Amino acid sequence: MVTITLLHPGTMGTAIGAEARKTGTRVLWVPRGRSEATRRRAEQAGFEATPSLTDALDVSDLVLSVCPTQVADEVADRVAETGYEGLFIEANALGPAHVARIAARLTPASVVDACIFGPDSHRHRVAHLYLSADAPAQRAAELLATAFAGTRVETTVVSGSAAALKMAFVAHQRSSRVLAAVSHALARSHGVGDELLREARLMGADTLADPGYFPTLAARAWRWHPELDEVAGTLRDAGLPSALAHATTEVMARWEDDKDASPSVEAVLDRLFTETNGP
Repeated sequence: MVTITLLHPGTMGTAIGAEARKTGTRVLWVPRGRSEATRRRAEQAGFEATPSLTDALDVSDLVLSVCPTQVADEVADRVAETGYEGLFIEANALGPAHVARIAARLTPASVVDACIFGPDSHRHRVAHLYLSADAPAQRAAELLATAFAGTRVETTVVSGSAAALKMAFVAHQRSSRVLAAVSHALARSHGVGDELLREARLMGADTLADPGYFPTLAARAWRWHPELDEVAGTLRDAGLPSALAHATTEVMARWEDDKDASPSVEAVLDRLFTETNGP
């Protein structure tokens, strides 16, 4: 039986860990300092609470780090403080350079550059867990193949950087959704919102044709904003333009007060206007 320490049971982490539980995999978590919502998710998913991080790591085959981008360093540092020497799957939305810095801090642990695409607790699509190819990744892939056998999580080893794959996806997905919101705010301010929506649907422009997603976008801005900062740095490192990523973070900053809320579409669009230039 494979044993995984999950850091931490957020929405994504819980969805992934719950799939592992279907195979009898032991999923450990550390309640200390976590919220009541996290505790409920972990208990409902059948995760095993441990008294301390050290207690969890001592009996684990690997660590799976799935947390908001802005706390990934803190999570890695806490693991490093224990002297952990095993496999550490860095599956957060970080750029390749950031993953390399975390790997250096976690020595002698073996850090695997990874990324996750879906699922969340409300969807039924297959999730993909990508690992960058190296010796630790091969060992991690074997363990994860056992942990997720026959579940909705597929593990794939890629020849390049898994972190860069996530950054490329985030660059497009987050920016396109934010641009759609700005476009609808502009059309609405000039009284042509319905016409924009009609044309978007006729042309099959999925993102622009789905304003119902905007409340979710606003509610997740607090988490996605730092991801776009990572994207900007990754683009700069590659010699590519980073202005679009910076602009996307600027827009997302206007929704940070909507964390985990359920604003209306109209309220989300209203947030985009400056005080002197409302709709």
